[in-house]
Amino acid sequence: MAAESEGQHLILAGGGHSHALLLRRWAMQPRRRPRALITLVSRSSTAPYSGMVPGLVAGLYSHKQSAIDLRRLARQADVNLIVAEISGLDLNGQRLLLVGRPALRFDWLSLDVGAETNSEAGATAALPVKPLEPFLSWCAQQGDSRAVRVLGSGAAAVEVALALRARGLRPWLQTRACGLDLGSTRANQLLTRVLNEAGIVGQGPSAAEGDPGDAPTIACTGSRAPLWLAASGLPTGERGRVQTTATLQVVGRPEIFATGDCAVIAADPRPPSGVWAVRAAPVLAINLQRALTGRPLQRWRPQRQALQLLGDGGAAGPPRAIALWGPLVLGPSRWLWLLKDRIDRRFMAGFGSGGPAMAGADANAMACRGCAAKVGPAALEAALRQLEAPGGSPQQAGQPLNQDDAAVVGSGPSGEWLLQSVDGFPALVSDAWLNGRLTTLHACSDLWACGAQLESAQAVVTLPVLGPHLQSDLLHQTLAGVRSVLDPLGARLIGGHTLEARDAIAGAGLSLVLTVNGRAPAGRLWPKGPLQAGDALILVRPIGTGVLFAAAMAGAAQATWIDGALAVMEQSQAPLVALLAAHGCRACTDITGFGLLGHLGEMLAATEARLQIDTGALAALALPGALELLGAGQASTLAPANGRALALLDGPVALREPASADLLQLLIDPQTCGPLLAALPAQHATDALRALHQQGFEQAAVIGRVLKPLS
Repeated sequence: MAAESEGQHLILAGGGHSHALLLRRWAMQPRRRPRALITLVSRSSTAPYSGMVPGLVAGLYSHKQSAIDLRRLARQADVNLIVAEISGLDLNGQRLLLVGRPALRFDWLSLDVGAETNSEAGATAALPVKPLEPFLSWCAQQGDSRAVRVLGSGAAAVEVALALRARGLRPWLQTRACGLDLGSTRANQLLTRVLNEAGIVGQGPSAAEGDPGDAPTIACTGSRAPLWLAASGLPTGERGRVQTTATLQVVGRPEIFATGDCAVIAADPRPPSGVWAVRAAPVLAINLQRALTGRPLQRWRPQRQALQLLGDGGAAGPPRAIALWGPLVLGPSRWLWLLKDRIDRRFMAGFGSGGPAMAGADANAMACRGCAAKVGPAALEAALRQLEAPGGSPQQAGQPLNQDDAAVVGSGPSGEWLLQSVDGFPALVSDAWLNGRLTTLHACSDLWACGAQLESAQAVVTLPVLGPHLQSDLLHQTLAGVRSVLDPLGARLIGGHTLEARDAIAGAGLSLVLTVNGRAPAGRLWPKGPLQAGDALILVRPIGTGVLFAAAMAGAAQATWIDGALAVMEQSQAPLVALLAAHGCRACTDITGFGLLGHLGEMLAATEARLQIDTGALAALALPGALELLGAGQASTLAPANGRALALLDGPVALREPASADLLQLLIDPQTCGPLLAALPAQHATDALRALHQQGFEQAAVIGRVLKPLS
């Protein structure tokens, strides 16, 4: 392909079906991917497949079976993923506006942001069925036999009511005065009979029988495009759908494409449906590739009507389906359900857990990033021991090195301690803002582990080889992520430096290193040790990030596991300094690259004591998915080097109960944005845990005790 597209930024806004298929195409056929920086922005890392949503609600499918993993698809397609809510468009500045973070500048934009439920009179307090994520979350929390009102007259309302009935709830369907509106009298009559067979009553605004009164209400009252599309100044038609030409370009805005439920071809309109979103994907792929290289675009004329297969979810027996094709109606039939189930499963199989093979993957490309990219402890110590000690002689073997998390660089006029540390790594995630935030939190934990508060930071940012305006955007996003940590703490970004990567691996290059400066009051400077007999060891939050992100690179981690890990990692531990000080903290460290056991070894280096680890408490602090992946043989590339710490289990560290093989591997799993591990008097542990839980560290637990040395 010609290189005209290099230096341009294509943003895919929304994780709808068209964009998911686009990513799959690029992952399977990399030569068809435009040679541009491409970013997917989605409110979630997974996208529910609309064809299986009623079955998911009914309990016929699991979330994993019915959700497209956008995080894995984006990685395989060499596309950056940003999980964020879109709030609008700045057309003049060509920027996509996001909630709670900086806008993204684009050269080209593709919109596939789906639809929202169109609120009607009397439905303002109802839970809308779209966007789907809040509705699905609500469904997962409901028990059997609960009454619920469903508002709507169309196919979505019927399917939702039947699915809720199959789930064990007692839905009451409230339609418009004219009753059901499914496109034909025959369809209305047939679905009315199906609803009656399932025991779903109401079916009219004035019907009183079975009215659930103040029961929760679900709104299935049609859909409209997100309001921010029209507010941005884009041309919109009925129900706010963006108007496009037959090439899928927005009318009057050739740099913007739009597909799916949020868009409509102005001269050839079709109702919103997943069928057209799926069939638009190949045309969108071709036209994005051609547009970025200045070639003529392809026109698309969608089919006039599409087959609808509506499932009853098994509300009145084995699952059945009804087929609608214009005025033609067939069913309900068990065979039609089997056909629908086969079609849906075959569609999802294309996004299966194995996924399309990544072209050109090699061992270097699969090496772990984040803190797991650090040099192993043996090589590090060997190099440091060759340095001259302060007196001019080589460091003697067995002589302890200065291993505190941050270095004391001076003292203030009131006797307070001035501390400094440095940390950083290659980008862990493809979202530059989030990577800046995570790296800053990780670096600052060195200060917090010493009892210091952050005051300032300097940054060294290494950028990939890109066009000047793309590098500027990437640098801005990275530094804004750094500021998202500093600003709430009153700390300053006081300078730094930039470099351009000289890396032969395509797409590599972004990394961030931070020097952080802090201050601890006189009398509060926590070392790593020595530990004192009787101390309780508190781990403030879960571990397992090393194996999770290693598995994510191999396409083996569920998106929900990575989402859960990132939610933990994004939580600042700055408030814990005052909290732990108030409960008598005597020693502390942060669990990072060397894993829990490796850092425990550092705490024990100057301690004539033994530790007992509560194996059960530790297992409960594994991030979701971590033990499962370790048991399946997944591991970070730094874990083998960390394995030497397992020798501690034959010496000063004892396990209260026998540990499984996967739990032993968790002990040496390298952590990015890992938790603080604090030693404090055992009598203060209960109060400290209560305070930690109230501060939002709900899983904080005592994982061990310091015992007296053997006589």
